[in-house]
Amino acid sequence: MMNRNLILMGAGILSAAIAMALIAPAFASGSAAATASPAPPAEAAKPAARPTQGRPDPVAMMAAQKQAIAPLAFMDGEWRGTASTTLPDGSKHVLTQTERVGSFLDGSVKVIEGRGYEADGRVGFNALGIVYFDNARKALRFQAHAMGNSGEYSFKQTADGFVWEIPAGPMTIRYTATIKGGEWHEVGDRVIPGAPDVRFFEMNLKRIGDSSWPAADAVAQE
Repeated sequence: MMNRNLILMGAGILSAAIAMALIAPAFASGSAAATASPAPPAEAAKPAARPTQGRPDPVAMMAAQKQAIAPLAFMDGEWRGTASTTLPDGSKHVLTQTERVGSFLDGSVKVIEGRGYEADGRVGFNALGIVYFDNARKALRFQAHAMGNSGEYSFKQTADGFVWEIPAGPMTIRYTATIKGGEWHEVGDRVIPGAPDVRFFEMNLKRIGDSSWPAADAVAQE
């Protein structure tokens, strides 16, 4: 809005200046100027043509997204195991952890749901993650939603897994996953420059089967 208003003000001031330049000779030369034939106004310069910017091609954009997401197929399926978090008092809280992972939107995004169960069967943790390719940044990104919190973070595929990080002031929360041979091992560390990393999270899962989630069971046309 600020830029648009400045452009409009500039256009108004420029028009007034041209008008004053055209009528000033009549006031300066008195009656002689009045009897003289007025000079034809100079032709205003035409603005330079701007290059045409078309709408981004959705087919090309999705093709790039699918190409970037396809190598993450090793994450797909249903997983179960344990997740352990170290609490501030040094004790550990252990959950039965499950993950289900699948592609969505014709393979252009990867969707992940994590669910942790307490010993009594209650759901103690539930999270949703979406890995996607940002066409503008030419990089993978990770959107996370968990227990009322949400954010978007960097996501990098590695030779046998992935790494994603959460900036937290001078500290970085780094999650590093290794997935191979039907096993998913993931750790979380607090990383502070100049200090040893502090591990606070560890997850060990085994792949228990395929999953058609989330693409399956779409609402039919009729």
